[in-house]
Amino acid sequence: MGEIVRGIAELVEVDDPGWPVVTDAIGAGGTECVVLPPDLERCRATLLQLQVTARSLLGAVVLNSGGLVLHHGWLRVYGGSGGELPSLAEVNGFPAQFDPAWAPQARLVVAHDVLGGVFTLDGSGEVVYFGPDTLEQVGLGGGHSQWLLWLLDGGAETFYAELFWPSWQEEVAELGLRDGISMYPPLWSKEGRENIAGTSRKAVPMRELHSLHLGGEA
Repeated sequence: MGEIVRGIAELVEVDDPGWPVVTDAIGAGGTECVVLPPDLERCRATLLQLQVTARSLLGAVVLNSGGLVLHHGWLRVYGGSGGELPSLAEVNGFPAQFDPAWAPQARLVVAHDVLGGVFTLDGSGEVVYFGPDTLEQVGLGGGHSQWLLWLLDGGAETFYAELFWPSWQEEVAELGLRDGISMYPPLWSKEGRENIAGTSRKAVPMRELHSLHLGGEA
């Protein structure tokens, strides 16, 4: 027998919901964060398919936002409804209608950065990062709530410290939320890593950027 499927009321109507924890962390001002407005119906549909409660910070972000845009646009955390930023459902290929038998095949993608780095949740609940500078998957040693609160407390500033270049904020500000920055020489090359500011950079769709990284070692 499969796992018991929970209805939307059971997922939404919880004691100690996680959203106030998220908004308090945003209000503390550890990093700049924009909350994209939610489409409530689509958010609830995404939460239902995800089968996590709004008590968790993952469920809270899905239910209450169209996504979070952190650190001057450098990092995008997926919410429950899409628009300028894709939704968690779109990125992970959720079925158009609720399917109790469906689950993500591998890792659940929860965020990406402008260079094409991807944050995922693995089967154990650990957040894993795919780095565009290494083309490797690295476990971050904690779950989604710990990771999100760390980011909202300014974690991106240190995590990406070696990848920022002098004009990054101006270049990121010109991007759409479905776009990223492609570099040549690529960031995973010796030349790219040693002189990021000297690379040739252009805006490309995020899907194209991910395809380039997947073929980077070929």
